Amino acid sequence: MADSNLAKKAAGATSPELTDKVIFYFVDHGMQILTAIVLMGIGVVIARWAGNLIHRWLKAKAYDEPVSNLIVKAVKLLVIGFIGVMALGQMGVQITPLIAGIGVAGVGASLAMQGLLGNLVAGLTIIFSKPFTIGEYIEIVGAYGQVTDIALFSTTMLHTDNSRVIVPNRKFVGEILHNYGNIRQLDLTAGVAYSVDLTMAFSIVNDILQQNPSVLKEPAPLVGIAALNESSIALAIKPWVKVEDFVPAQAAIYQAIIEIFRDKKIEIPAPRRDIHLLNLLP
Repeated sequence: MADSNLAKKAAGATSPELTDKVIFYFVDHGMQILTAIVLMGIGVVIARWAGNLIHRWLKAKAYDEPVSNLIVKAVKLLVIGFIGVMALGQMGVQITPLIAGIGVAGVGASLAMQGLLGNLVAGLTIIFSKPFTIGEYIEIVGAYGQVTDIALFSTTMLHTDNSRVIVPNRKFVGEILHNYGNIRQLDLTAGVAYSVDLTMAFSIVNDILQQNPSVLKEPAPLVGIAALNESSIALAIKPWVKVEDFVPAQAAIYQAIIEIFRDKKIEIPAPRRDIHLLNLLP
């Protein structure tokens, strides 16, 4: 019972002392606190101004809107954080130990998140250097597809079967990157018999390509002889199409070639072998 009374007295004595200290602090540091509040207000205004400036610059450089918004938010947080540290210094807080503590925590966090930081740095490199952009078809070692999203930590690519490949951004650094851009060249072949009029065959193929809406006029399609096989002449057919038309255009061109070659009596020979049976028995 006595211990309980002593505890209550100690608590009652501590509460007024704490209140008095808080009051004395505000009285002694009133101007500093007011200056810190004004400084934080100025910091918010500067952060907004810097964010709008960065956003206009990124928009002029045609950066993607989600990435631009993320960079703008990061800039605003950095400005507000810097002004916040200055405001704490104005309020009498020792900022040197605080900065040292933040530095130590930053080193520890960077060691623990080396992979994430590597992806972040690589993502910023991709965003600013633009080795590829959204909509382009790219290929690196072990991955290929049309780029649909570029984030700070990863890049998403779409395959022709509508499956997605998500690649960490650090995989693009130091690797050989093949960027096809927004168009791709089809590599088609069609075999015709050696007796076929090649001029007529080339004319038919060119007409098919001109009538196909997916085939681009520029660059112009390439049509020629790819190889001389045992039983046929292989025609090389290489038109350019948009990335999204790569698969359907290939199927449509092959179908048109088969149908028109049949109508024009142009033979597409099948492989043939002559077999001679020798009677080796006495």
